[in-house]
Amino acid sequence: MSIVLGYDESPGSRPALAMAISLAERYEEPLVLVYGVEPPGGVGEEFQAHQRALAELGRTAVAHAVGEAEQAGVATVVEVLSEKPAQALVDAAHRHDGRVIVVGTRGESPLRGAFLGSVSHKMLHLSDRPVLCVPVGGEDH
Repeated sequence: MSIVLGYDESPGSRPALAMAISLAERYEEPLVLVYGVEPPGGVGEEFQAHQRALAELGRTAVAHAVGEAEQAGVATVVEVLSEKPAQALVDAAHRHDGRVIVVGTRGESPLRGAFLGSVSHKMLHLSDRPVLCVPVGGEDH
């Protein structure tokens, strides 16, 4: 089993990282860090270049999270996927037998999140595993 985390270096993903590390420590399981983004288009050289650039951004984004997890003694697996974030998390959770999927929120209202299609809101509908939505905290948004 594992703990699966959607991570993108956004302010909302930082509290989620702390929670995911805590869970991985408690259950002595690896932390699967998932960065999912689907480039626009679908074919051609421009699409492939965009895909490579997004993959590099993803690796850079999760490097900080890997460092924090390793400092806490938590083993990590990194998945940079060319999929929409919610689908990437569901797929990674299946591959790694995720106990729970942890995602951060951006501090938006439930109505705004539903209207704009937030990842945390989509996860509640797509996932067949528990989803832990970690709020940003005391920051005003």
